[in-house]
Amino acid sequence: MIANHRGSGAIIRPYQPNDRDSVTEICIRTAAGGDDARGIYSDDLLMPDVYCLPYVTHSPDLAWVVDDAGGRAIGYVIAVADTRAFVDWYTAEWAPGFRARHPHAGPMGRDHGYTEEALVRDGGDPERMVRGLTPAELDEYPAHLHIDLLPAGQRQGLGRRMLDTLRAALAERGVPGVHLSMDPANAGARAFYAAYGFHELPSHRPHAPLLGIGTR
Repeated sequence: MIANHRGSGAIIRPYQPNDRDSVTEICIRTAAGGDDARGIYSDDLLMPDVYCLPYVTHSPDLAWVVDDAGGRAIGYVIAVADTRAFVDWYTAEWAPGFRARHPHAGPMGRDHGYTEEALVRDGGDPERMVRGLTPAELDEYPAHLHIDLLPAGQRQGLGRRMLDTLRAALAERGVPGVHLSMDPANAGARAFYAAYGFHELPSHRPHAPLLGIGTR
């Protein structure tokens, strides 16, 4: 497995429990189509409670961070190897607590295309992770990922290296492919994924992008 990469003074290393707060902050600061989401929702922790914290809780061994070489995480890639199994775990172990922490949507600080009502609904609905995919797509691309990088770490090849690291780890486990969904408004991320080699899956729709890539 690829464990560490170095480049531009930063290193890519395995996630550690004390990275949890940094990963949470990175998620918040990149959650508005790649921009800072602080102040958009009534609770800044709402987005990470859906899109990063369940992953590092369930599969910390499939998480890596970009360390700025000073001990500060400025990016991450997180994944689960089996989306169907993750949905089962999320349903039993994460969703009840999520619903208790976020029983209803609160007032938003400013307008955003992804409303708090939709975010709260998605956080309590783990089936959304498989609803848009066909069984054949889930068989071919059973893993799924999230990747985020603060501006300080961008345009240095670190995103590509994080994906290389994750794909190597998944290949070692015999996982044939990985998929992702994304905010359709995040044109920069879409260009990055295309350049890396992700392709549109048959279930892809312009308003609900679904991209996949093999692990080898």
